[in-house]
Amino acid sequence: MMPPYSTFSAGDTEQQKQCIVNDQMGPFTVLYILIFIISLPGNLLSVWAFIRSPRAQQSTSVYFVNLLVADLLLLLALPFKILKDLGAAPWSLMVFHCQASAVTIYISLYASIAFLAFIITDRYLQDCQKLRFLRLHEVGFARLLSLVVWLLLLLIMVPNMALPIKQVQEQQYLSCSSLKKDISLHWHALTIFLCTALFLNASAAVLLSSGLALKRLLGSRSDPKLWMGARRAAGSVAAVTLAYVLSFVPYHVVRTPYTLAQTEVITDCQTKRQLFLGKESTLLLSVLHLCFDPLLFFYLYMPFRQTVRKILRNPTVRGTEEQTEDKMIQPTTSAELMDGV
Repeated sequence: MMPPYSTFSAGDTEQQKQCIVNDQMGPFTVLYILIFIISLPGNLLSVWAFIRSPRAQQSTSVYFVNLLVADLLLLLALPFKILKDLGAAPWSLMVFHCQASAVTIYISLYASIAFLAFIITDRYLQDCQKLRFLRLHEVGFARLLSLVVWLLLLLIMVPNMALPIKQVQEQQYLSCSSLKKDISLHWHALTIFLCTALFLNASAAVLLSSGLALKRLLGSRSDPKLWMGARRAAGSVAAVTLAYVLSFVPYHVVRTPYTLAQTEVITDCQTKRQLFLGKESTLLLSVLHLCFDPLLFFYLYMPFRQTVRKILRNPTVRGTEEQTEDKMIQPTTSAELMDGV
């Protein structure tokens, strides 16, 4: 292991001391490999199940499909991060990761944040009769909102791929920020703050929907019929909210101070190293949602669950029951598309 400081030649008469923050990536790499291996079958099964399941004309299905697309992007980009962190990648691949696949990871991360927030809000709206007139849970609106999210993220993130980078000496531990010129570094900082604003807005929607679902649950205790529906809605909202909080809140607590270290506002090397380890630890939690999302699809979305059961069932038993199950997949109301856990 190299020491925190490494000296590189910067001409014949001066030495430039560089702070190395990413020389302890071994444990993280092992965990990333495990997450990739565990999540890959579940997400591939999810792709197959969504292809096979009937096209439910509901906003819920739109948000789930877009969340799955975000997960697939992350799965495509994750091997490049693993190779770079292992130190097994050639220099050109390490630079490619900094310019392209690392940016793809963050596009996927914030797309997942947005669509999980939409799922939570949509789940509450489907069970709240008083707000149905807002038409926020209609398919056309969900598709438009999804398109806006992807375009906004691409507009914010793609310049990080296109802006010029420095030519730096090949080294074992490459920090992506060391490749950035001043304009690239400033845009990177702006990107982080814009995405943090997106996260805060999504979190506000999550907290509001969760609070209203809980309030509705408590207010319906005297009516058994209302209590059953409110409990189902509150359960599904709580499940997605828990996944959202565990995956994304710790990362954003660390992200802003780490960005200050990247932009040299924080210059102490030991502080930079601690912030980097904090960022990598919480990013690992964020990536962990790859393993949880297929479970959310299965437990919260009835057409998906019915299709997965049909796919995994023994073909010799399946034939006589297919017609019956096809009818069961078709919900009679929009609220039946999602079941409580």
